[in-house]
Order: sequence, then C-alpha cells, then structure tokens
Amino acid sequence: MALHTDAGSSGKSMEHRPDLARALEALDRGEADTLVVAKLDRLSRSLIDLAALMERARAKGWGLCILDTDVDTTTANGELVANVMGSVAQWERRIIGERTKAALAAKRAQGVKLGRPRLPVDDTARQRIAELRADDLTWREVAAQLNAEGVPTGQGGRWHANTARRIHHA
Repeated sequence: MALHTDAGSSGKSMEHRPDLARALEALDRGEADTLVVAKLDRLSRSLIDLAALMERARAKGWGLCILDTDVDTTTANGELVANVMGSVAQWERRIIGERTKAALAAKRAQGVKLGRPRLPVDDTARQRIAELRADDLTWREVAAQLNAEGVPTGQGGRWHANTARRIHHA
C-alpha cells in the first residue's frame, strides 16, 4: 500500500497532479488493485476526467473506491453512482464559477477595485526596461534580464513579459 497526496491541488483538473499520476501508473503496472480517494470532488470535478479514469480502471483491471460517497466502481451499482456523483461534482464546479463571476461583477458595479493593489515600480526599473527595449529585446527577454539583474518588482516577485510591457506603456 502506498499513500499519494497532491496537497493543494484542485479537483478541477487531473493535470499537474504528480502524485496522482504516480498512483495511476502503479495501478496500471499491477502494483495495487484499488485507488482509494477520500472525496470525489478532490479527485475530479470533471465528468469527462472521471469517465476516462473509470474506463482506465476497467481496462487495466483495478478499482476505484470513493470514501465520501461509499462508492466502489468494481460493481455496476458503484459505477452508476460514481457517474451520477461525477455529474453533480461537475455541476457544482460550474455553479461556483457562475456565482463567483456574478459576485465579482456586482462588486465592480459598486466601484470596488478588485485584485491585488499595484505597488509603484521605482524609476530605476522603468529606465532599465526602456534601455532593454531600446536594445531590441523582446518582452520575454526584458523580463528575463530584469530577473537576472535582480531588479525589484512592485510586488517583490519575479518579472514577467506582460508586467514589463504594462509598466513601459504606463
């Protein structure tokens, strides 16, 4: 038995989940016979991803057990319930997105500024961006050079092409 945890990963997508990928590879190799997950919505909120995962399990001969719904896909009933729960999880993901979009629109309509506050960038950084652009560097190259030189950003993070472009045109 092995424990794999993709801490902080969303069930929105099965991409960028290295521990899940390792677990699935081990199952495919026959090193285990069941993938046990605590909650369906942490595994996937996409019906397509869930269906693909269930088909993979069926084809490779391993099972999927979802503890919060008491589902075992090695049975016909379990497979049906997993499909229904997958549809509900996908619906929930879309409803959350719609509610968030509506709430943000309402706040914008009230005049509330959203997002991280933009901190000022010092004149030295602005000048360096202008110099690098005068040398015909692309925006990506400008950002890479600023990072290499350790030029501070307004947020204290790394430079990105769009940030350099925005500051240059401001």
